Formats: sequence, structure tokens, C-alpha cells
Amino acid sequence: MNFSQYNQFRDQFAGMSPEMKAQMMNMAKEQMKARALAFCKRWFALPALAVVAAVVGTVVGALTAFFGDVLLRVGELREANPLYFIPLLAAAGAGIVFAYKKWGKGSDRGMGLVFSVAHKKEDHIPLRLIPFVAVCTWVTHLFGGSAGREGVAMQIGAAFGHNVSKKLPFENASHIMLVAGMAAGFAGLFQTPMAATAFALEVLIVGHLELAALLPAAVAAFTACKISQMLGLEKFSVDLDELLASNDAVVSLFEIDGSLDVNFALKLAILGVVFGIVGGAFTKVLSFSKNFFAKKMSNPIKRILIMGASLSVVFLVLFQGRYSGLGTNLIDICFGSVGASGIHSYDWMLKFALTILTLSAGFVGGEVTPLFAIGATLGMASASLLGLPLPLAAALGYASVFGSASNTLFAPILIGVEVFGFQSLPLFAIVCTVAYVCNGGGSIYNQRKIRLK
Repeated sequence: MNFSQYNQFRDQFAGMSPEMKAQMMNMAKEQMKARALAFCKRWFALPALAVVAAVVGTVVGALTAFFGDVLLRVGELREANPLYFIPLLAAAGAGIVFAYKKWGKGSDRGMGLVFSVAHKKEDHIPLRLIPFVAVCTWVTHLFGGSAGREGVAMQIGAAFGHNVSKKLPFENASHIMLVAGMAAGFAGLFQTPMAATAFALEVLIVGHLELAALLPAAVAAFTACKISQMLGLEKFSVDLDELLASNDAVVSLFEIDGSLDVNFALKLAILGVVFGIVGGAFTKVLSFSKNFFAKKMSNPIKRILIMGASLSVVFLVLFQGRYSGLGTNLIDICFGSVGASGIHSYDWMLKFALTILTLSAGFVGGEVTPLFAIGATLGMASASLLGLPLPLAAALGYASVFGSASNTLFAPILIGVEVFGFQSLPLFAIVCTVAYVCNGGGSIYNQRKIRLK
């Protein structure tokens, strides 16, 4: 406003009635308040969300530590007494389905519900999902089902973060806190906060990173990781350097003179192709299997009874539960002193098939830990064909099969280095990238795809 405009406005204002002047002043005050509120929301939203994310990380870290500890104890109990528990798998499954139908009220959709809310197709995740998914996963594992745990942790985090966000006045707070909760759940369970942050940011939409949620997700992930550590949940980690110390094979991309070892890089690329195809096949076969059995046996209780009874027989016949549970027993063999002598060439195929059948039947759990086991055992089976060190191929499979099945890139690279050491970053980057390219574009999750115009 220039000087002449100011004088004109002053004259007009002086000629107004007292009522008009009061109304003008009130309007000006309201505009100033609105602008101040918008300024505060813009500049203080992110720090405020980061503080809330720390609270979410604390609670979710404690919940996942408790969930993970009970799950490990349940697995140990089943492994010690397989003949007592595995024959009751069908009855346990029927109990799961009945409980969800009677009291679950929509929480039975699990990760599907989380993704629907994240994609704004729905707007509510009930808090009852948390106890339901935790208890039903414990039951699945106690009685021998082959399933994972990460989906449970992310559902716990997403449900808690989403419900906390309802009281926040910031734009897009619901979506940001849902992503932060997912990161907290993953990090609290696996204690890989960088991978958890990357996974939560990239898993919802193909080819897109939810960078608006970067700071809250990172805060929640690192907080949850620390809390679960303090509460005694142990992290799975392997000193890959120590395992490779006695191996004369080349495990560096670069020769002594600094030039690229093309032969070694080519072997890594071939591994990536294999891991990508297997991870992609897992997603497609899982989707087909779920739809097939849902059509053939539309009654969920009948389906889980028939398939559960069949699975219990198979689990007992195949080494009394070797392929039940998470698959951590297979992972431990891959990186233990037994090594190759304890792994069969068909282990990955049986774990692959039995995990898909368990989830198709309607049992509760995730896919990621079984995918770690599938990848590690597949790596062991592939290593000798390419002349690669067994622990190295197992480590690369551990990360990249998970990445190809979840259709993520940065998360598997980071989980590889957080579990096996940062010195192997270039190796994980190559194999996980090739696996991502070769996975066929599918995912175990209901990802949204961006359409390019």
C-alpha cells in the first residue's frame, strides 16, 4: 500500500460508523490470527510430529519387544514338544477364525486394512487389532504354522500411530504417523532402524518415497529400536567378515589395484536374477493360492480345518517341524558352525511352499522372516554353483529375496548391512538392485502404483 492509498483508506475509515469500525477491526484480528496459526502449523508441525513420533516409538518399541519375546518362547516350546502341538494346528486355526468373526470386527484384514487406510480408501484402524493380531500369531506359531512376524509388528505400529494422530491438528498427520508407526514396529522387532525407516517410506506406493514422513519415521524407528533393546529383545546379527576370514575366495568388488572384478560382479548379478525370480514367484504364487483356496473352500472355518489338518501331517513328516514357525532355525544353520552340511538343497522350496499354504489357509502372521529363511537357504544352494562363499551367498539371499518379494529396494540393502556389516554395502547394493529389477513388479503387500502420463 502506497502513501496515497493509505490516506484514502484513512479517510474512508474515519467516515465509518463505530459499528463498521468495530467490524473492520474484528475482521483484521481474525485474519491475523489465521495467518499466525497457519505460520505455526507450517513451521512447527514437523518438530511437533517428531516429538509425537518419539512417543509412538516408545510405546510401539515396548509392545513389539513383548510380542517378540513371547513369540520366541512360544517357538521354543513347540520345538521342544512338536508332537504335542503340531497335531492340533487345525483346531487352533478354527479358534483363530472364530475369534475374529466373533470379536474381531474388521481387524482380520490385517495389513490389507493398514494399506487401505494409508491409501485413503478407509479412515479407521481399530485398536482391537493390536491384541488380536498378536495373540493369533502366537497361536499360529505355537501349533506349528509357517509364518512370519513383521506384519504383526507393523500392524501394531500403524494402529497405534494412526489412532494417536486423530488428536493432532496438523495437515496429513494421520498418514505421517501411520508411516512412522510402521517404521517403529519394524524397527522394534528387527532392531534395524535404517532399514525400517526406508521400508515404511517406500513400501506403500511403488516408485515413490513418503519423504514428508522421513523425520517422524526415523525418530520413531530409532526410538523403538532402543526401547526394545533396553527391554531385552535380542537382535539377529552376523559378523560376515569373521565367517569369511577363513575363505580364500574373493569377496571384494575390486582387485588389489583398484580395478573392478568383472567376474565377481557378474556372479553377483546372476545371484540377483535368481533371488529376484524366486521373490517375485513367491508373491504371485501366494496371491494365486489365497484366491484359489478361498474360491474352493469359501467357508473360512472349513478351509482352515482341512488345510490345517493336512499341514500338520506334512510338518510332522518333514523332520517333525523343521519348516514350522519363523524359519529362524534354518537361518541359524546357514550362519552357524554346521553350515552347508546342515542345509538341504530343497529347504528353500519346502519353506516357500509351506509358508504360502499356511497363509492361504487363514493363519495369522507375516511373510518377511520366512522370506529371510528362503533367501538364506536358496543362497546356500546356489553358492557352490557359482563358486561363491556359502555365508556370503546366504547373506545376500537373506536380504534380496525379501526385497524382491516386497518390491522394495533401499530397505533390503540397508537390512543387509545392518545385519551383516557395512563393509558389504556394495555387494548388497548390486544383488538387491538386480533382484528388484527381476521380480516382475509384484509385492506381498497391496501397494499402490503411480501411473505415468
